[in-house]
Amino acid sequence: MEKTGPVAEPELDPAPTLQVRAVTGLAEIPAAEWDACATSPETLAAGDETHNPFVSHAFLSALEDSGCVSRRTGWLPLHVAVEREGRLVGVAPCYLKSHSQGEYVFDHGWADAYERAGGTYYPKLQVSVPFTPVTGPRFLIAPGQDVAEAASALIAGLRALRAETKASSIHVTFMQEREWEQAGALGLLQRLDQQFHWDNAGYAGFEDFLGALSSRKRKAIRRERRDALSQGITIEHVTGADLTPAHWDAFYEFYADTGARKWGRPYLNREFFGLIGERMPERILLIMAKREGRYVAGAINFVGDVALYGRNWGCVEDHPFLHFEVCYYQAIDFAIRRGLKRVEAGAQGEHKLTRGYRPVLMHSAHDIADPALRRAVADYLRRERDHVLEAASVLGEMTPFRRDCTMADPETEKDEERP
Repeated sequence: MEKTGPVAEPELDPAPTLQVRAVTGLAEIPAAEWDACATSPETLAAGDETHNPFVSHAFLSALEDSGCVSRRTGWLPLHVAVEREGRLVGVAPCYLKSHSQGEYVFDHGWADAYERAGGTYYPKLQVSVPFTPVTGPRFLIAPGQDVAEAASALIAGLRALRAETKASSIHVTFMQEREWEQAGALGLLQRLDQQFHWDNAGYAGFEDFLGALSSRKRKAIRRERRDALSQGITIEHVTGADLTPAHWDAFYEFYADTGARKWGRPYLNREFFGLIGERMPERILLIMAKREGRYVAGAINFVGDVALYGRNWGCVEDHPFLHFEVCYYQAIDFAIRRGLKRVEAGAQGEHKLTRGYRPVLMHSAHDIADPALRRAVADYLRRERDHVLEAASVLGEMTPFRRDCTMADPETEKDEERP
């Protein structure tokens, strides 16, 4: 087996004409070829994004080029590529992990139990977008390719890579439901979680949205928005060519302060934000709060074709309800004006429910090498899924909408898919 880079490149032949290899960085795959896979009809769920900003070559390569993902940070790129006669059939963004940080689908308990039993849980393989709890495609299929064949080859390649790197497991997180079903059929363990998203029911404006809420909730949101700006705070939306280094300097100060308090150190560095500002400015929306001529808070959002994705928030001054205004209400207002179908406001947060967001199921799949650990995790996931579905059903009945504007049951909602 030929060896390239820090680990061996596993090569196998899951079908007579397919070859699979590990790629040690996005620079090895031309951006146009990667993005063709990421935006193909074969990759994307019907009726959803035609451009998911997080699986774009621009976003993922910025993580690598800035050093946010690397061996040093515990996110070693080992992307799986399927080829036929030298032409790309499909790819999966994959990382060899030495910890479980920055994933938002938590397996710390599995790791602790396995280590106490004498096993070695790390390294593991993570198929995901680092530091980004956003649903999107994970098996990126080139246009015109057979989806089932390519997905099977990618999973076969992941399993070969797991063996080659002596990883304990494979974790495909925040995947599309269709991919989740494919993975389950190929023997991966299936997991459910939930987030809270806002749906645009064709609203003409923010007041139209408020009109769909109960009187009490409508008055509460109006009061929160008024109080958030009561100290002379103004809000700016900055996107595209209007983004400047000064905006990024201010936002990074907010982000770094929040990251240091939440995780000990921020996952992303200033260079990363500069790179995405250069490579994908039209996909970025900074919502910035200013008081007395100085930026005091802000949130970064990514603009998809049908959704707005709220990602990171921070502030250097505390003001009541300013977080809700910048992260939730301004995002809803922007989405309505742009005609976007939904707002995804990140992981966790039942407090979003009273502000017009609804519970939506998240999907992940896991493949564990050790049979004993696999059995224990499978049993845990069966019980966890029941709890998640029950919680989603209960929370779905607690929306703030008037009875004649109640949202669909999250268990039957198929058009699914930030902090």
